[in-house]
Amino acid sequence: MAKNFIIANWKMSLGHEQTLDLVDQIVQQIQPSDKTEIVVCPSFISLVAVAPKIANSGIKLGAQDCFWHDEGAFTGEVSPLNLKEIGCDYVIVGHSERRGYLNETDAMVRQKVKAALENNLVPIICVGETLEQRQSSSKDFIIMQQVNKALAGIELTAQNQLIIAYEPVWVIGSGQAVEPSEAEHTTQVIRQVLLDYFPLEVINKRIHLLYGGSVNPLNIREFLSQPTIVGALVGGASLEAKIFWQLIKALE
Repeated sequence: MAKNFIIANWKMSLGHEQTLDLVDQIVQQIQPSDKTEIVVCPSFISLVAVAPKIANSGIKLGAQDCFWHDEGAFTGEVSPLNLKEIGCDYVIVGHSERRGYLNETDAMVRQKVKAALENNLVPIICVGETLEQRQSSSKDFIIMQQVNKALAGIELTAQNQLIIAYEPVWVIGSGQAVEPSEAEHTTQVIRQVLLDYFPLEVINKRIHLLYGGSVNPLNIREFLSQPTIVGALVGGASLEAKIFWQLIKALE
């Protein structure tokens, strides 16, 4: 049976001590499950301290970004090789906040995807449209373009997995969520693009499609009941252990 995924993106919302307290609470409350892969993505400064706290819990560690070189004179950047060395299994790439605030391009996202895969990290590729793009009826084209540019020339080894998270830019942090049927339509669009790059068997077994954007315990089950959506990338709802636990329980 394919796993569901719950990926917590804590962004820059917590201080270091707050992060460690939250991790302690999560580890105490949440039991490992064969059905759900739980991933937490704290800020860079907390990764090393979080890793041993979750080492035997079944919870996996993810980073919020990486650079596309393993080493070198790249001030302020973080190596995917180093992330793997400290215990990360996942890394978010191409989040809309990085695309919007830091001018991260599709070409940069592709380089990060390649670097992550080469270091046996699972890249969580974020794609999504702005409100303006949605209103101009160009949403599907934008999503297809982002996926195509992220995957151009990318090959998966037998060990590699890939996650693509559809996060409409206009709903992030708004408290609004798209209709589950619309999220399903978009993940179907993504799946069609994937068929241009990978065999169907690889897509079914090693590429996972998620939804993100105002996910909460009341709507998560409806999103994950859609045929192609197998997980959620969660922001604000993952910042309290009780609510995070409710998200996971909603899937059982």
